[in-house]
Amino acid sequence: MSKILLIEDDISFCKLLEKFLIKKAYNVTIAFSAAEARLAINKESFDLILTDLRLPDSDGIALMTEFKNLNAEIPVVLMTGYSDVNTAVKAIKNGAADYISKPFNPDEVLLVITNALQTPTEAVTPKKEKKTTTQKAVTENEFVKGISVASKKLLDHIQLVSPTDMSVLIIGESGTGKEIIAKSIHEQSNRKNNTFIAVDCGAIPKELAASEFFGHLKGSFTGAISDKVGYFEAANGGTIFLDEIGNLSYENQIQLLRALQERKIKPVGSNKEINVDIRIITATNEDLREAVKNGDFREDLYHRINEFSIESPSLTDRGEDLMLFADYFLEKANQQLDKEVIGFSPEVVAIFQKYSWPGNLRELQNCVKRATLLSKGNFIESDVLPAEFFQIEKHQNSGGTFSLSENEKETIMNALSKTQNNKSEAAKLLKITRKTLYNKLKLYDID
Repeated sequence: MSKILLIEDDISFCKLLEKFLIKKAYNVTIAFSAAEARLAINKESFDLILTDLRLPDSDGIALMTEFKNLNAEIPVVLMTGYSDVNTAVKAIKNGAADYISKPFNPDEVLLVITNALQTPTEAVTPKKEKKTTTQKAVTENEFVKGISVASKKLLDHIQLVSPTDMSVLIIGESGTGKEIIAKSIHEQSNRKNNTFIAVDCGAIPKELAASEFFGHLKGSFTGAISDKVGYFEAANGGTIFLDEIGNLSYENQIQLLRALQERKIKPVGSNKEINVDIRIITATNEDLREAVKNGDFREDLYHRINEFSIESPSLTDRGEDLMLFADYFLEKANQQLDKEVIGFSPEVVAIFQKYSWPGNLRELQNCVKRATLLSKGNFIESDVLPAEFFQIEKHQNSGGTFSLSENEKETIMNALSKTQNNKSEAAKLLKITRKTLYNKLKLYDID
């Protein structure tokens, strides 16, 4: 029976994963922090370590390096959220056996663990190096250049602002790839050889934000068991990306504004100021101007971070790019899951083009990865798609929902009327591309 050390600070999730692995005949020891993990590994030996990328008193990569120094043969698998996938891929180059992105698919968890346990380190080295090289090539090109008008405008703005040191605010719905845009700006800037650090402001408790941003000294507050380098110091010379910046508390906004104005930070518990040279890129899925009016977001901070704004278009705004992204995510999924799926069946392509994609690129990526895992043939077929793709949407004009399935001309005219003849907005309501709408207007002779 293989012994697994599971390191995860989310207690309820950790217990759930522990039960799942025990049910699958693994011997599991759990640790809720890096400190507990060190105690466990000093007491007994393990066949595999499964650790979260972000821990309260360390991070998964640093912990992996520490354990690899003790035993280079032990496979380490990282668990990571969507926004940290790029970091996890880099960790593979530094010795990680693999990674699993949250939310988990049980079959994927078992596949990754089985592969990591069954493959000896010495034998897998050449294969892993080859695979990592391929993955690196993909992740470095993660910004997919679309052919839609929205994508071309986005690319123009990125190329325009990247060489400057201007602060950029990226505005867009959840799941539209705002971090990928930020990273693309960094990689085309003069700071590209320095660090890029992404921070999810929504995941940081307001009490810990100062410590996370600026670091702290050992003993400066309860739980500060060692000195910690903050994100700003770690990103010195490079770029820091603050996702969902609207979630910061008013007090944290003041601290952030001071750091940006003075370009100096002071770790919690320290009297020493540290000069920092960073470029800041932020993102939000809410209207910060409205938040400023309501007094929820500081106006001076808003202007400081918004020297240049970029719209991150939704997937419905770039319908012509849908299959470009789907093919790209299929290539990534094939690499991550060691599969060789060639493409999508015509039926699946048609289903994808009719679907509204409320979760945008993130939903598309998760859908393609799941379908790749479940596919047994050369092509992804409709039987491996989630149930929501087959739910029939009811025609409810009174509720503002439009469908072209019946009374097509009347429905188009209703959509145009509702949007004051704004064809882009009408196309969104009808869940078709602008090009399709123009063809329909010509077909029905609608002015």
